[in-house]
Amino acid sequence: MDKQDTYDVLQEMMAKIPELQGALMIEPIHKGYSTDSKFKVQRSGGESCLLRTYEWSQQTVKQTEYRIIAELHRRGVRCPQAIAIGQLNEQQGYMLLSYIEGEDAEEVLPRMDEQKQWSIGIEAGGQLQRMHELQIGEPAESWYVRKSKKHQRYVDKYHHCPIRMRNDQAILTFIEENMKCMKNRPDRFQHDDFHPGNLIVKDERFAGVIDFNRYDQGDPVHEFLKLGLFASETSALYSIGQIQGYFNGGDPDELFWRMYSLYMAMALISSVVWIQQVKPEETEDMMAKIERVREDHDDFRRLIPRWYNVKNY
Repeated sequence: MDKQDTYDVLQEMMAKIPELQGALMIEPIHKGYSTDSKFKVQRSGGESCLLRTYEWSQQTVKQTEYRIIAELHRRGVRCPQAIAIGQLNEQQGYMLLSYIEGEDAEEVLPRMDEQKQWSIGIEAGGQLQRMHELQIGEPAESWYVRKSKKHQRYVDKYHHCPIRMRNDQAILTFIEENMKCMKNRPDRFQHDDFHPGNLIVKDERFAGVIDFNRYDQGDPVHEFLKLGLFASETSALYSIGQIQGYFNGGDPDELFWRMYSLYMAMALISSVVWIQQVKPEETEDMMAKIERVREDHDDFRRLIPRWYNVKNY
């Protein structure tokens, strides 16, 4: 599709969405792994919004996502405001949200001084704590049952992977010895992709959290595993701040670290499988991240990762 055809399709799309009548500009957004198509739209009043289009077969899931975003915004979470949701044509639905201006924290944090990195983490942790107050339903099975089944599926696939972790048996043993800790854990809303790439910073301040399309529910501690794989590599101080912000400025207890380490170990198994199935061209980068996590935890002989043992602010 050439530029003119693309422009015509976008104009036709905006004409079908009442809230975008007279829009001044529409710009595709290509970042991220989501299957949604995303666009930044400047409305006639001058304000910007985010348009997401998706396959109509996802409408039920998207309606739930839309309601969750609306409820979180109502509760004071710094996230997009829900504007509209509807059907674009027989094949597509759309969701319209307010646009949070700024830059990805993943890009900004390395340029900030240490105190500000930590402060962004503190704010992010406080927002995450508020998000986890939301309960979105009563699943048919407990978190323990759901997570155990999912983990076993990954373990079965892992054993058939051509690329494996070093010293993987020690990690698998640690998981098996601690699985029982998942029993009777809280079962709350999860953003499920909470990391600096989905956080927005503006004028060196936390501006908001975006991309709720992977929402889930389960143990709130599970949300923190992205720190080990991604955020701590970008900024250990941000990562410390996120944890301390979640715990009202303090440090978590031993149970938090045990659960964190359990979920982190499980994530290493699933990551080996996922990257080879979905993004095989990124296998080398993912295995490097996995190796770093193994070293941070001494193959899970230690519960508190090395990156947490730096100066607290």
